[in-house]
Amino acid sequence: MALAFALGVGTQNKKGDWLEVFFQKPVYQPEAGLIEAAKAAGYEAGNQAIALDTAKLEALAGKLSGEQAELAKKLASSKAPTVLTVIESDGQATSTPEVYLKLQLISHRLVKPHGIDLSGIFGLLPNVAWTSKGAIDLEELSDAQLEARMNGELLEVFSVDKFPKMTDYVAPSGTRIADASRVRLGAYVGEGTTIMHEGFINFNAGTAGTSMIEGRISAGVFVGEGSDLGGGCSTMGTLSGGGNIIIKVGENSLIGANAGIGIPLGDRCTVESGLYITAGTKVNVLDANKEVVEVVKARDLAEKTDLLFRRNSLSGAIECVTNKTAIELNHELHANN
Repeated sequence: MALAFALGVGTQNKKGDWLEVFFQKPVYQPEAGLIEAAKAAGYEAGNQAIALDTAKLEALAGKLSGEQAELAKKLASSKAPTVLTVIESDGQATSTPEVYLKLQLISHRLVKPHGIDLSGIFGLLPNVAWTSKGAIDLEELSDAQLEARMNGELLEVFSVDKFPKMTDYVAPSGTRIADASRVRLGAYVGEGTTIMHEGFINFNAGTAGTSMIEGRISAGVFVGEGSDLGGGCSTMGTLSGGGNIIIKVGENSLIGANAGIGIPLGDRCTVESGLYITAGTKVNVLDANKEVVEVVKARDLAEKTDLLFRRNSLSGAIECVTNKTAIELNHELHANN
């Protein structure tokens, strides 16, 4: 079974290089019939991104059925470049359309973070200007700005980056996103998630379900159902010092304001405000009588449940005690329907 099939429309620079691709209806693990139909556009085997013209789209429409056939018919009248992308096997990407398809599979919630191979994507994602007129090659930006000015217009540049904002491609159901520029394409935003203005979600990261996000979810980090990331808090991702350790936050956990974690956090855990725990942090483990029973590194407590991490206000030592209070989010506040 192939991994993915998608018809897309995107942007190319003047050299014909792809800058970005929008896939409205990507198909994850398509049936054999879709892959067979792709042969009408010249698909043979393997992972391919095939530029389409009107003739190929009409041929595809005749072989496809349902919404994919309707999409092919619509794209036949597109003034922008169109592409068929087929991913037969999940390996390192070989083209820009393939990378964009993989990122959109995650943002469409068809694949969870770490569920698809994203190795090598940075070399295939061009660094472009994201503007009020879409993606523009950096070498072509100055001419585009001049042309806009000559027409009495302003070409606004929102960012210069390899990743666009997710909501220009996917707006997941049941979510609230206060500042769309802070959620990158390739984020997985679970049903019921609220992302406040200072919240951030990188690619290949996200939330499983109902969560309040006012802090940073770094690349590779996945937050469990019902957890809360307080204002200004941080999670250490694979791109920010976490190395090969996959950082996650369990269910019904809380990372307080301006706190942070560099270890996987279990269910029903709390990290007090302002406390940053890395794998090598020395932690005093306390018993029910608040006596130190052992001293460990924080990595030894990774993924353990019902823990409260705090700093002793007198000695400054970092302590860990059993946390009997689970975090329960306000259901009315988080109703995003």
